[in-house]
Amino acid sequence: MSAPLFSITALAKRFGQRELFEAAHLDFEAGSGYVLTGSNGSGKTTLLRIAAGLEPADGGQIEFRAQSVMISHYPEHWRREIVYVHQQPYLFHTSIEANLNYGLARRGMAAAERSACAREALEWAGLGDRRQVPPHKLSSGEKQRAALARAKVLDPTLLLLDEPTANLDGDARKQVLELVTALCIENHTVVIASHDPEIIRLAILNRLHISGGQVKADD
Repeated sequence: MSAPLFSITALAKRFGQRELFEAAHLDFEAGSGYVLTGSNGSGKTTLLRIAAGLEPADGGQIEFRAQSVMISHYPEHWRREIVYVHQQPYLFHTSIEANLNYGLARRGMAAAERSACAREALEWAGLGDRRQVPPHKLSSGEKQRAALARAKVLDPTLLLLDEPTANLDGDARKQVLELVTALCIENHTVVIASHDPEIIRLAILNRLHISGGQVKADD
């Protein structure tokens, strides 16, 4: 049996006197999708941020692509393959297209190629005709779709989505849900923290639940 793409073992995380995770363990298999559930305050966002190298932990070991390190020594180059999307994504005050171009430019992609990739991703997100619009003129649903396009264009190996449909309803929620579903059936490993019943019910996702400082399969 092959090793998981990504693992965390013996995870410890405290906030003051509160033990959020104690010797927690999780595995993500390559090409699989997961939905992470749990009550408010159980640690879903914290866990995703630790996995992305954006949040410190008090102990534990992390393994990605068979490279194992202490969480405190999270390698900078992993961030090129592990992408986190916040439920209230921050977008630079330029244009949507410039937001997508920025990440590609940092990866050394030539201008013509990154422009083509950015426009393709925006078309995928239904924002092709909005590419020059500054983010402050976008609706909440459009901002979330732009954030998903910005993540997709980076072709992540591991994509971490934090409550992507939170605070959305009607057509905006439906459009984001369709994009999230599309990402899950592509050749990525996708982990979604969510309370959304429609995401939780997606048959293509493995269900994980946080309770009592542990992460367990929820069948």
